[in-house]
Amino acid sequence: MADLASSGAPAPRGQAGGAPGGVSGGLTVLSVASPFAPIGTENDGPAEQVVVAIDSALLRAGHRSLVLAPEGSAVAGTLLPLPRVHGMAQGTPPDDAARTAVLRRVAGMVADTVERHAVDLVHLHVPDFAALLPPPGVPVLVTLYEPLDRYPDGTLAPRRPRTHLNGVSAEQTRAAPPGIALLPPIEVGVPVDRLHIRVPKRRFAVCLGTIERDHGFHIALDAAREVDIQLLLGGELSRSPDEQRYLQEEIRPRLDTKRRFLGQIGFSRKRWMLGAARCLLAPSLTPDPAGMAALEALACGTPVVAFPTGALADIVEPGVTGFLVEDAAGMARAIEECETIDPDACRAVARARYSLETMTDRYLTLYDDLVAGKARAVGVA
Repeated sequence: MADLASSGAPAPRGQAGGAPGGVSGGLTVLSVASPFAPIGTENDGPAEQVVVAIDSALLRAGHRSLVLAPEGSAVAGTLLPLPRVHGMAQGTPPDDAARTAVLRRVAGMVADTVERHAVDLVHLHVPDFAALLPPPGVPVLVTLYEPLDRYPDGTLAPRRPRTHLNGVSAEQTRAAPPGIALLPPIEVGVPVDRLHIRVPKRRFAVCLGTIERDHGFHIALDAAREVDIQLLLGGELSRSPDEQRYLQEEIRPRLDTKRRFLGQIGFSRKRWMLGAARCLLAPSLTPDPAGMAALEALACGTPVVAFPTGALADIVEPGVTGFLVEDAAGMARAIEECETIDPDACRAVARARYSLETMTDRYLTLYDDLVAGKARAVGVA
């Protein structure tokens, strides 16, 4: 484990002065990211971006931030590095045995860090959170980034005391099964200022995300062809057999000189594409709890044409930030109608509702409430 002495010896939990517990009147928060890919990169997903934003916000507010993540991660606070998982190709998920072994090691590091470094709160950002819960005592916050039906039975009703769950969108919270109590959701934020761009709009649409069937990109390709508009598809290729088959059977046959797959793109290229595009197409076939690509598009002044699934149903205000449609034909019509959308209206919504600052302020307030024992679930769904 990393030597934390250089970051200051923490005071015992609950010491008076300023915010409850922690160092010099502040909190000591342990954030746990996915152990399978470094964070702080251009290609971070929603969970990784949230960890990085909270890490920086904690330091700005005078708190202490410990981040458990793979070696090579870029964090502002103190990194507790996990060795890379050897023998696993990039983009390939670990097998069950390797995953279990890694999670067991992470669980040990979580428990040890809580015990040795007077952690006031643990924030878990991983889908396998049930395997990482520390012994009873310190409050734990678990943020759920996946559709709730993807979590194993029983994990959404943890028996460990002072374990709290929150979602990343109102729709995700509304979809909680009976008997599951969640804290009020905190919507994912995006770097609105960094994404801000003003470039002339051009006649093309964009799709962003991992190339997998649930994202419905084949439908977007059909819609773009119907109105003869260029479509740029950017995203990571999945190595799973099912998704490779989807790529070969559904995506590649629909590509041509106007409908192009670009692969994974960096931040600068993504920002320009979103800023210049007529619209982002998001024909998700399953609930997307966060809608990250849609939020980034709005921050760039670009409307979203989406199926009304998951957070997208709340993010898209028809006629203001885009259009909600039901099929490829409706998507084709909406592509043309996006010329009527005011880019500044999209930017205003992103800044008001989905900035990183709004998100991190809400998390830091929640941390204080959890440590003080004041936070309550919105009720059993």
